[in-house]
Amino acid sequence: MTEPRTHGPVPPAGGPPAPPAQEPSGKRRFTFPSALTVLAAVTLAVWILAFVIPTGTYERDGDGSPVQGTYHREPSGQTFLDRLDDLFLAPVNGLYGIKDERTGRVGPDLTGELYGSAGVFLFVLAIGAFITVVFATGALDRGIGRLAHRLRDRGPLLIIGVMALFSLLGTVEGFAEETLGFYGLIVPLMLALGFDRLVATGTIILGAGVGVLCSTVNPFATGVASSAAEISLGDGIALRFAMWVVLTAVTIAYVVRYARRVRADPGRSLCGFLPGDRGQARTAVRAEEPPALTGLHITILVTVALVFAFMIFSVIPWAGALTGDADATPYGFELGWSFPQLAALFVVAAVLVGLLARMGEQRLSATFVQGAADFMAPALVIVLARGITVIMNNSKITDTVLHSMEGAVSGTPSALFGIMVFVVNLPLAFLIPSSSGHATLAMPILAPLADFAGVSRAVVVTAWGAASGWMNLWVPTTAVVMGGISLAKVGYDKYLRFVWPLLAVLFALICGFVALGAVIG
Repeated sequence: MTEPRTHGPVPPAGGPPAPPAQEPSGKRRFTFPSALTVLAAVTLAVWILAFVIPTGTYERDGDGSPVQGTYHREPSGQTFLDRLDDLFLAPVNGLYGIKDERTGRVGPDLTGELYGSAGVFLFVLAIGAFITVVFATGALDRGIGRLAHRLRDRGPLLIIGVMALFSLLGTVEGFAEETLGFYGLIVPLMLALGFDRLVATGTIILGAGVGVLCSTVNPFATGVASSAAEISLGDGIALRFAMWVVLTAVTIAYVVRYARRVRADPGRSLCGFLPGDRGQARTAVRAEEPPALTGLHITILVTVALVFAFMIFSVIPWAGALTGDADATPYGFELGWSFPQLAALFVVAAVLVGLLARMGEQRLSATFVQGAADFMAPALVIVLARGITVIMNNSKITDTVLHSMEGAVSGTPSALFGIMVFVVNLPLAFLIPSSSGHATLAMPILAPLADFAGVSRAVVVTAWGAASGWMNLWVPTTAVVMGGISLAKVGYDKYLRFVWPLLAVLFALICGFVALGAVIG
């Protein structure tokens, strides 16, 4: 998942955690602030800027969207104490602030529609509990371990199999930090097959990473962004699926090509080999086969697959997807589920998996609570980011910021607009390493811009997700990259040298896909 990637701590996934960095005595190494700290600083900065940015508003249509060309200056009517109160209550409003229908102001004790992110907040905790319960059964770990062992003497197939599986998990549920537990298995296998440590690193980081980049229904990225953009999680899924298939194939081909080159000529390795790599690795090929999947493990894996398949089915607007008409009358079988229903789904699914695994009441309860607790950080990030938008809304500067960008997109070709959204989000993804916080903060501005440019909001969500995922393949602020290369014993400079040609190819492909999506959307 991804929380700088996008969520919580690393579940125990069959391998040792990354060793702590050793710092010279008397010296302190700079560490990038956490997402919570970054957003707290942004909250204060936005609150201060609200005193100097002109206030204004757009007229709204029946759906509540701003009408292009109707922006006009309007005083906020706030006193200094009102603004101070907004700052103080920002996290509270970010969770369950209510938007007054008459004044547009957001507050915890007003009457109107829910503006806060309570639904998304509970959904993140629910799916965190579900994923933690699944990992506690050991079914997923054993399944991946058996796949690696079965393919241990067929190098390219091992790379393809592991990368394809990790990419699938990445695009569906944001599988990323969980991969840190598999280095102890994958690295010696790759070395035994004549590859180097970069092949193992690329297989793991890029396999899961390209899946997260093309998040089709990843709730921690696409789900949060779709909610902030006020569209369904299923909107734009066809474009994201096509992008996932193509980019995953390209990424796998890139790693396989490098692996074959290194096995044919070890001197062409970009990272070289450590002493003992060859002798130590040979034991991996002769290692005992992992225990077979039991009937219970198979049942749990099938259950997990069915839960995510049902989630996808429940959120897709089938009538619009199949007819191409966004306003088509929904079919009778459509569920049209959103975050409240999905949160309930994963609560029930977590309990079901726990019962199937015969965890017992106490262990299931403890695992469920621990899972929700582990995912509290990304949930709070969403709340803080939403609190920032409340400050902007109440001080009436959101429409001013939107108006300043209106001229830039008016008359812009749709294809160019899609690429612009992707490029603009690259530095934002670096500054706000939490994809959940990044989405919650950026979408209230970017989604209405899509309306002005005549582009589907789903394209904005896809372009945003691609920017966040592309950055998380290499930036040194992500636990997935830095923890991964530490476990694989590969230098960061060597990893960058290995990955940059692929990054360039993916950049071009992403631009092509978002441009195409903007044109046909």
